[in-house]
Amino acid sequence: MDVFVYGTLTEPDAVSDVADSFVFVGPATLSGLRLVEGRYPTLAPGGETAGRLLRTEAVDALDAYEDIDGGLYVRESVPLDAPADYPDAAAVYVGDPDRLNADATWLGTGPFPDRVRSVLAERDVRVRLTPRDPV
Repeated sequence: MDVFVYGTLTEPDAVSDVADSFVFVGPATLSGLRLVEGRYPTLAPGGETAGRLLRTEAVDALDAYEDIDGGLYVRESVPLDAPADYPDAAAVYVGDPDRLNADATWLGTGPFPDRVRSVLAERDVRVRLTPRDPV
């Protein structure tokens, strides 16, 4: 699975503590969501976020690291703009700003995961693999 990472998991040492097998595909940009600092980094509607595209099959380990079951983060899929031999979508983890003491607002009603899904459905949020300069 391809995952857009934008915080701690952009560092190889941090990823190796979580996943046994992974590769950084390359630099990427998430458009439609901006980085917000809190206890841990998270995202908020609007803007762009620079990060990396991480490829791993260790989804359960990433979910545990991001505390999906505890509701600290949610994992959602967004379109991936990349060459034809890449998947059509990438996962992105979004942290609950209330639990992370982050200055972010996700409009809508209901639980945090529902508000994230609503915003993603209404806006053009996507990951773009950043082309590398030719050698």
